[in-house]
Amino acid sequence: MKKVILCILATTLMGSNLFSQEKLAINTKKSTIKWIGELTFNFGGHDGYINFKEGHFIKENKVITGGEFIIDMNSMTNTDIKEQRGKDGLIKHLKEPDFFDVEKYPTAKLSITSVEYFEDKTMRIFANLTIKGITNPIKFYAKPNYQEESLSARFKIDRKIWGVNYQSKFKNSFISDAIGFEVFIKL
Repeated sequence: MKKVILCILATTLMGSNLFSQEKLAINTKKSTIKWIGELTFNFGGHDGYINFKEGHFIKENKVITGGEFIIDMNSMTNTDIKEQRGKDGLIKHLKEPDFFDVEKYPTAKLSITSVEYFEDKTMRIFANLTIKGITNPIKFYAKPNYQEESLSARFKIDRKIWGVNYQSKFKNSFISDAIGFEVFIKL
């Protein structure tokens, strides 16, 4: 009986080591999200930054397999407009109900559901993105830098799928439906 208990205990301890998960918190001060909104039939647009409120990766057997990131929608800034009044006007407008409705939805969330790895160390990340309380699946490529403990990614989303339905008064929908993101995450 003693041998059976020792065998079960040893198997349990070895098994828990093989399938252990590690939660890796991101450094929100050194991580950035740049947003890019473009014009449809013109060169130009607007860009700025938005902050992570918190976030973490899930690491299993030395690879990232998941994670969750909360984005502070109230932290939105603009970097392309020089005049402060213009910056403030744009950010106020982006926080209104026809864009991100930040008063009602102060955070957005990205939850990694799975990750594929390629020989060149590139990752394809599958995730659920929640904006304005609406969740949709997305996928994008990312490049990890293991020495610097960082990850970078670029992707675009169709804002209308998340209820960001601002309709320009200009012909041909002056504002593109695509929003671009350039993300840098540091542990």
